[in-house]
Amino acid sequence: MALGMMIDGEWRSTRSNEDKGGRFVRPSTTFRDWIRADGSSDFAPEAGRYHLYVSYACPWAHRTLILRKLKGLEDAIGVSVVDPYMGEDGWFFSDAPGAIRDSVYGFSFVREIYKKADPNFTGRVTVPILWDKKNETVVNNESREIIKMLDLECGSIAAKPDVNFYPADLAGEIETALDAIYNPINNGVYRSGFASTQAAYEEAVTELFEALDHWESVLGHRRYLCGDRITHADWCLFTTLFRFDAVYYVHFKTNIRRIVDYPNLWSYVKELYQIPGVAETCHMGHIKEHYYTSHESVNPRRIVPKGPVIDFNEPHNRG
Repeated sequence: MALGMMIDGEWRSTRSNEDKGGRFVRPSTTFRDWIRADGSSDFAPEAGRYHLYVSYACPWAHRTLILRKLKGLEDAIGVSVVDPYMGEDGWFFSDAPGAIRDSVYGFSFVREIYKKADPNFTGRVTVPILWDKKNETVVNNESREIIKMLDLECGSIAAKPDVNFYPADLAGEIETALDAIYNPINNGVYRSGFASTQAAYEEAVTELFEALDHWESVLGHRRYLCGDRITHADWCLFTTLFRFDAVYYVHFKTNIRRIVDYPNLWSYVKELYQIPGVAETCHMGHIKEHYYTSHESVNPRRIVPKGPVIDFNEPHNRG
């Protein structure tokens, strides 16, 4: 797959995302600062200071929207939502249904945010972005770290400070689970869909379903990935599973089984979706439009399928 990136502050519309074996390679994120409630960083938790730039289609950004919602941070941290389509100019803002323009600077393209932070920026132009309006810079663009900040460091500005998805006694298990689901599942759907050789595809899709089979078994004897409490690991798995049958199963050829074919995983997804507030962060229209229209190499005619019909509100059997 070819996507754009910035080199020395200038936009380039093509780059390679694969190794010599045709395997999709996801480059690392670049901004890794932290909001700290204890005053140990330049970024303190202050209402109105921070802004999230997201895509409703992106599972990595979706994680941050869930934590922002469930912690009650909507009034404290603003949000802008890109257009679902991503073309040669990368993510952009528009008046499309559901999109929310950049209210901080009025920028047209997400790449302008990166250039504002660093006029000589070189790297991927991705969402989510946690932006600091006070220092006019990107705090962090790594979703796994952003959700930890929203959960653990922003209690003083949250409407629901007691909500906690990262209990200290489960920290080690949460990190282990996050590591275990990342490459075979969260990134595995992309490794399958963007593979450019048969061998790379089969390697990725095999690892993906081995991991899904494993967690199906785990959820047969525990309610959530790390026990009896919902944690970051669950939300990071949920955003991939939510998209799986509607997009990845067809678009990325991850079609050995659907999530609805897994009794435990399917009930688990429905339970998480039905937690108050979560459905408001789920925008299947943006998801389908993005994947089926943005990846010309995968779907050159950009036809968006009508189905499947998936009822995430149907009863689950998880207590």
